[in-house]
Amino acid sequence: MKNKKNIAIIPARGGSKRIPQKNIKNFLGKPIIAYSIEAALKSRLFDEVMVSTDDEKIAEVSKKWGAKVPFLRSKENANDYAGIADVLIEVLNEYKNRNIEFENVCCILATAPFIQADDLMDSYSKLLKSIYDSVFPVVRYSFPIQRAMQFEGDKIKMIWPENLITRSQDLTPSFHDAGLFYWIKTNVVLQYKRLWTNNTTAIEIKEEKAQDIDTIEDWKIAELKYKLLNE
Repeated sequence: MKNKKNIAIIPARGGSKRIPQKNIKNFLGKPIIAYSIEAALKSRLFDEVMVSTDDEKIAEVSKKWGAKVPFLRSKENANDYAGIADVLIEVLNEYKNRNIEFENVCCILATAPFIQADDLMDSYSKLLKSIYDSVFPVVRYSFPIQRAMQFEGDKIKMIWPENLITRSQDLTPSFHDAGLFYWIKTNVVLQYKRLWTNNTTAIEIKEEKAQDIDTIEDWKIAELKYKLLNE
């Protein structure tokens, strides 16, 4: 059995409904998945940078940009109900069948043009220097969620009215997943079948370096943000 340090797995199945061919759609001059592949390669952290896909066209584009696609994803993990952890486990087991095991796995999302090699490196360094199971980037909410509101009929009310007069600086900051990548110790993902556990930490990144892309409107916003960041 060959033991290797790190593998980058980029899940990219075909059949996206809201944005057709989303994972290889042109994003400011190149397929959006190319940004994830290039960041992984630039970081020089990985023994293997591979794309897990069930789509021959995605596989072809991925290989063109430097990733490996040594096998296609199973039909079982290419439907709408398969989780990312299921995909990672399938890939790791397939490599194990080929007598290759990895110590750590980094799941990099295919539609993450804001991903940077430096962020991959910072997160990896934190994983190595800590006792945590996994590390991923988070973004601070720009407005305190403790002052969130909801409609009750046609009336608007605070969910936590006790925070109405509390100063913003006295409220604990809240964060959300940046939706870029997840560093996980291989034995953890195989055991718990999750991207993060109760023993997970994070690095904070700026809001402008993340954008969820689920709709065409999201896509246009992401392109605008990317242009602003790279001017």
